[in-house]
Amino acid sequence: MSDEFTLSAEPREDVGKGASRRLRRASKVPTVIYGAEKAPASVSLDHDELIHNLDNEAFYSHILTVELGKKKEKVVLKDLQRHPYKLQVMHVDLQRVSAKEKLRLHVPLHFINESEAPGVREGGLVSHQMTEVEIQCLPKDLPEFIEVDLSSLELGGTLHLADLVAPKGVEIYALAHGSKGEEPVVGIHGRGAGELEDEFGEEGEDEGEEA
Repeated sequence: MSDEFTLSAEPREDVGKGASRRLRRASKVPTVIYGAEKAPASVSLDHDELIHNLDNEAFYSHILTVELGKKKEKVVLKDLQRHPYKLQVMHVDLQRVSAKEKLRLHVPLHFINESEAPGVREGGLVSHQMTEVEIQCLPKDLPEFIEVDLSSLELGGTLHLADLVAPKGVEIYALAHGSKGEEPVVGIHGRGAGELEDEFGEEGEDEGEEA
């Protein structure tokens, strides 16, 4: 992982809805840091800095550094609550990272070689059923994403959860906990009759106009 993310935090002693509202009015985000057999810590993050980082896909699956005064902690983003319609983060949960404890996170799926897939070359359309997957691994093995290679996927074919190839040291959480991996991840299907009619109809109209 080449990207590094650092968040500046401030301690907070006031808790509750009123205190959280005051923080948000000051462009701060109420945040809790927990885990690694330590007591939870209530802090606040700068809202603009956080929003800027959230625009980066890698932020969600990276080990982050939180600076709290002279103290630094390694954490991962575990949960966040957004405002229903405003561009505002309401609350954040950060989990401390322990080198000996496995992390459980969602990481994005990157689909590669779509244009080379036999099904696409035959005119099929790619349908993504999943865009991320839950994994578990030690912090040192945390991947930024998992690649899904479509180079051999035929028309009418589907890749399932069991077909995903996780990096060394990484487990697909569902597969490690009893799933048979039959959940569809991505497939290639033929164009519907309506779509074909639209295309032919447009072509026919063009030809008619030319005539």
